Amino acid sequence: MLETPPGLRPLAVTMGDPAGIGPEIIAKAFRDAPDVMRGCFVAGDVATLRRAAAGVTGEGVALPVAAIEQPADALCAPPRCVPVLQVVEPPPQPVPLGQVSADGGRLAGDAVFWAARAALRGDIAALVTAPLHKEALAAAGDPYARYPGHTELLQAVAAEHGGRPVSQVPVRMMLANDELRTVLVSIHLSLRRAIEQVTAENILQTLRITHQSVGAALQKTPRIAVAGLNPHAGEGGLFGTEEADVIAPAIAQARAEGIDARGPFAPDTVFMRARGFAEFDVVVAMYHDQGLIPVKYLGVEQGVNVTLGLPLVRTSPDHGTAFDIAGRGVADASSLIAATRMARQLSQ
Repeated sequence: MLETPPGLRPLAVTMGDPAGIGPEIIAKAFRDAPDVMRGCFVAGDVATLRRAAAGVTGEGVALPVAAIEQPADALCAPPRCVPVLQVVEPPPQPVPLGQVSADGGRLAGDAVFWAARAALRGDIAALVTAPLHKEALAAAGDPYARYPGHTELLQAVAAEHGGRPVSQVPVRMMLANDELRTVLVSIHLSLRRAIEQVTAENILQTLRITHQSVGAALQKTPRIAVAGLNPHAGEGGLFGTEEADVIAPAIAQARAEGIDARGPFAPDTVFMRARGFAEFDVVVAMYHDQGLIPVKYLGVEQGVNVTLGLPLVRTSPDHGTAFDIAGRGVADASSLIAATRMARQLSQ
């Protein structure tokens, strides 16, 4: 075993849905990026990770999976060894790859519950979440079915830990890569419901969270561009009045608070102006697809999902479980590696 690196705290990577590519990309990350993964461990199921590791050892690199007893043990693990802390009840039989199942949803959910609580206790520096499947989470029943995804689950755990209602722990999703950052006013809602969430209060809250969180990461006041809701940002009211009635007043209030927010800008051009961080450090988008399509178009393999507003650091790759390729050994671990690197940076 290696000596513990000075000042390093363990970082948990939740295994994701065992039927998807999560365990596979985790194994590949430990195999291909040992420097990035040093001090990390998997919160999940030992047998699931051993199955995944066995499927990616064809590159001639030995990839042992070691069961550890506590998070700190990961700090002494040798390179290209996958430390796994058994934090879930082992399934009675392996979860079939590529299939939605209640067992898969339960295992994925339990790993996230454990890691979130460990982060809130200060036992780990941060958590990186491998993809879970929303249908599997729902199939697992209560309490898993209460949450549309990671963000809502983590928000609920943080609220419970702080003894506060969920409404008092506002969170936002940021997707980032080397060229663009975007924060969303609303997350997993139908488009009709998402438009209803475009209120001055929600936009102002998003701007405050973005200012604080992105500013802390950049160590400077971030330049925030705000996208309009309608084509051409409403074109002076011809295509909608939300820009004048709702978005502009929220921006004005944010600026009065010292937040460098500008807009609203036409949503079909604002992302080009922010690309490469030329004019802006981050774009606030009004709904899920408006913000995520531009970032993902620039390269899913390098995108990182960051949850802003939580009293813990959480990142994840910006792709899903990819059931269609699970177990084939072709999944790309780049986004998970980028998410781990960013989690380490944000937790320092």
